[in-house]
Amino acid sequence: MYMIVMLRILLLLLAAFGVSTALAAQTPGLDYYLTQKTTYNTEIPTPESVLGWQVGKWHVSHDKLVEYMRALAASSDRIQLVEYGHTYEDRPLLVLVITSPTNHTRLEAIQQQHYRLTQPDDSRSLDTDDMPVVVYQGFSIHGNEPSGSNAALLLAYHLAAAQSGEVTDWLDDMVILLDPSLNPDGLQRFANWVNVHKSIGAEVTDPQAREFNEVWPRGRTNHYWFDLNRDWLPAQHPESQGRMQLFHTWKPNILTDHHEMGTNSTYFFQPGIASRTNPITPTQNQELTEEIATYHAAALDKIGSQYYTKESFDDFYYGKGSTYPDVNGAVGILFEQASSRGHAQESVNGILRFPFTIRNQLTTGLSTLRAGYNMRRRLLDYQRTFYQDAAREATRSRTRAYVFGHAHDAARVHAFAELLRRHDITVLQPTQAVSTQGRRYAADQAYVVPTSQPQYRLIRAIFEKTRQFNDSLFYDVSAWTLPLAYGLDYHELARMPDARALTDLPQPRGTVQGGRSTYGYLLPWDGYYAPRALYRLQAAGLRTKVAGSTFSSAVGQQNRDFTYGTIFVPVQGQPLTTDAMYRLLQSVARDNALDIYAVKTGFTPAGIDLGSPSLSSLTRPEVMIAVGGSVRANDAGELWYLLDQRYHIPASLVTLEAIARADLSRYTHIILPSGSYTSMPTRASTRLKDWVRRGGTLVALGNALYWTNGNGLTKATFKSNDATGKTGRRPYAMRSNDSGAQYIGGAIFESTADVTHPLLYGYRDDQIYTFRRNRIFIAPPDNAYAAPMVYTTDPIVSGYISTANLRNAANSAPMVVYRVGSGRTIAFTDNPAFRAFWYGTDKLLANALFFGSTISSAAMQPVE
Repeated sequence: MYMIVMLRILLLLLAAFGVSTALAAQTPGLDYYLTQKTTYNTEIPTPESVLGWQVGKWHVSHDKLVEYMRALAASSDRIQLVEYGHTYEDRPLLVLVITSPTNHTRLEAIQQQHYRLTQPDDSRSLDTDDMPVVVYQGFSIHGNEPSGSNAALLLAYHLAAAQSGEVTDWLDDMVILLDPSLNPDGLQRFANWVNVHKSIGAEVTDPQAREFNEVWPRGRTNHYWFDLNRDWLPAQHPESQGRMQLFHTWKPNILTDHHEMGTNSTYFFQPGIASRTNPITPTQNQELTEEIATYHAAALDKIGSQYYTKESFDDFYYGKGSTYPDVNGAVGILFEQASSRGHAQESVNGILRFPFTIRNQLTTGLSTLRAGYNMRRRLLDYQRTFYQDAAREATRSRTRAYVFGHAHDAARVHAFAELLRRHDITVLQPTQAVSTQGRRYAADQAYVVPTSQPQYRLIRAIFEKTRQFNDSLFYDVSAWTLPLAYGLDYHELARMPDARALTDLPQPRGTVQGGRSTYGYLLPWDGYYAPRALYRLQAAGLRTKVAGSTFSSAVGQQNRDFTYGTIFVPVQGQPLTTDAMYRLLQSVARDNALDIYAVKTGFTPAGIDLGSPSLSSLTRPEVMIAVGGSVRANDAGELWYLLDQRYHIPASLVTLEAIARADLSRYTHIILPSGSYTSMPTRASTRLKDWVRRGGTLVALGNALYWTNGNGLTKATFKSNDATGKTGRRPYAMRSNDSGAQYIGGAIFESTADVTHPLLYGYRDDQIYTFRRNRIFIAPPDNAYAAPMVYTTDPIVSGYISTANLRNAANSAPMVVYRVGSGRTIAFTDNPAFRAFWYGTDKLLANALFFGSTISSAAMQPVE
């Protein structure tokens, strides 16, 4: 007996000091997670029976997660498995539709009822007495926050197999959309990392161990290193686009978003910080959120878990999973669990084990359903009221519609209209030209969005500019005005113009106008996909030139005007026959929504002729993107995505360490995404500098400019202000708010641009809107031509910025070209390819790649 007591004491001491023991590493059984007093249908497979191990012993990989969900659906009449899309890596995106067998026979009718509930005219007569509430439960949109997806295994099993009266009642009155992995590619990446680094014989809890420290780019993001929890509103990726269709098919009443946070934290659930709620969101939404929170508190109290509310996070940016529902008549709930970041890790609260994190997520998953069941009528009534109130707001609004378009780029207009339709927003085609405030929108180049429609509040969130805020701190961006993001003209209309409904949104196609030519073809640079078109021509071996001046040329029987950046493709001296070249150009025009113009002569009626020295020969770009180390994975991924997915330009991803031994001579351009480059090996740094001096084009963005400035590759004068913007004594309790108010989480700025500059080819308006997320402000250099874009005196268009930052932003240069030996550095203070939806500045990067080498050395700021 004495020995047994001593052994127990020893084990307790070992556990207290984080010492590994095989006993301490044992995985708890199913009853640790599912504490409800109920029996389970033995014909329904447990997770362990399919996976081969109990939940929590290993991190479930996505393929095993899918295997179990398929097995569960095959054995239960409560579950229908729906595949709503595929990731970039071709992993299936799955949702389990869980409800009673009776409800499964009328799912389409339930969907229609929920849709009617969001239609103000139709919902008044709708009887909700027997209408199920719809709860969408989403897990682990950040792949390295895996407790959610692992909890989904247990939640799905419980709902499929539990024979309790509570679960039966739930399924009678609810349709549960269980999405076990919102980010399959990231989850797979992270599970593989922690599983291969797990010590099996003895538990290792040291936070410095490799298991808890993923290598770059880590598992948070999707294939292209995007944070999918910022993509609900932009909806640029297949995961988000499939989810949008699912969301608007069902119009859920509650949507949960299960995350993880720092290991030394506890558990957070909303409501968040009230002052940071988007003002478009009704007050009742937050009241319902707080009532739902009482269910989570009661459930976590029961198992003794620590938690908190109201002190962190917010509901401002509608592009997050827990906030997007709030502008769609639903209630979004964010959960944040302290992360073990592996299987067991030391924390200030003791050893945090993976099963514990799973149990908390499961507990609040169940408490959400308990709240949904008990609050069913209130949630349904709120959704109906949300849309009826929105309709009344629309009638009081002086804005009856928005018109948007672009005279020279059908692709961007189409992309924006397509985005609106993804959000269940009605888009119409004007039947005749719309003129307003001196701007004329041709009927075939524009769309109209009436405000008198159910999604009025979301339309406001998408189109409005905001400069007044209740709070100066934001968890994410403070502005996202989407027509500005797409670089489109748009206006509010006080009267709804005549317009016709659209059954579909046909993809714009271009043509070769003027037929086959024996002399040459002209490709205007206005179209969004012009860079993709040019690269395809260059990849086919065609010689191409770019016009550095304006001119007119005869196309058929008419003269057409061509502006800066027009691409000239001569016919003679090419590797293709005249006919083969014509067929290629027809394909290029069609696939890239571009009109290409055949010309019969190089002699022009106005401006330069087509043999002019003002046309510069172009070289096909060979691009490298620096990755790894402390490079920001999000920024690198955004650039990679733009080149790979949008422009179809190959880009080699090379780590900072590999630069030391790489053959840099094969690259014409090297891109340094934002990040810290202090870890770059000395040899790599030396070789990179030599490469630029010998004629390379370096594109450096964001924080990378601090490194280039310190290494003689740029000579920027940074404008700075103090850390807080406050002077004198301040209360200690305000320190976080004071410093946070100086952070630019994301705002929209206006600049004036020189559209004659090669970096601005393709832009006709000298007013360009850019997106900023940092405090890097560069004073314009001495060379009058080296900064082709400069912010205006009052540049903030939408979003929050402190007075001190606004002062520094005014008249600063977001883009500067520096001469380094025979090469050049093109410096961007921000990423022009921000989150893949800032279409309006994507071409700045393309221009740096295609035309950077054509910039006159006299127009660059010298560094040496």
